Amino acid sequence: MSITVSAVRTWCVVVPHQPRGARVARQRLSAALAGLVTQERMSDAMSIAAELVGNAVRHAMPLPGGVVRVAWHLLIGGGLLIKVTDGGSANSNAPVIRPPSADAVDGRGLAIVAALSRRWGVERDGLGQCVWAELQ
Repeated sequence: MSITVSAVRTWCVVVPHQPRGARVARQRLSAALAGLVTQERMSDAMSIAAELVGNAVRHAMPLPGGVVRVAWHLLIGGGLLIKVTDGGSANSNAPVIRPPSADAVDGRGLAIVAALSRRWGVERDGLGQCVWAELQ
């Protein structure tokens, strides 16, 4: 599914394709959206961005320059769209929610994204693979 964006404002940053990239994304998103969204939406957006960047770092190749692109759009009507673009995975499989075992220490990221967002999806663009999530 391809997503069309009608945004009031748009931001785009690149973060390192390293574990600290999730922290950098949360900080940039929080600073940009301060005063523009509710605290609950901010908390959900920061969790989603951290999960998507973390997944990009763990499971995908970086974009040129060793980075991941993070964009967010304040949508007309008040929604928020978060998009994380990486270089795609080596096996070219799209991310999917998979049920983790009860004792697994990871594997819940996309389930968290799905629970916090109105909808989410994966698409390919000119740079690589983009995983997006829309908050209402």
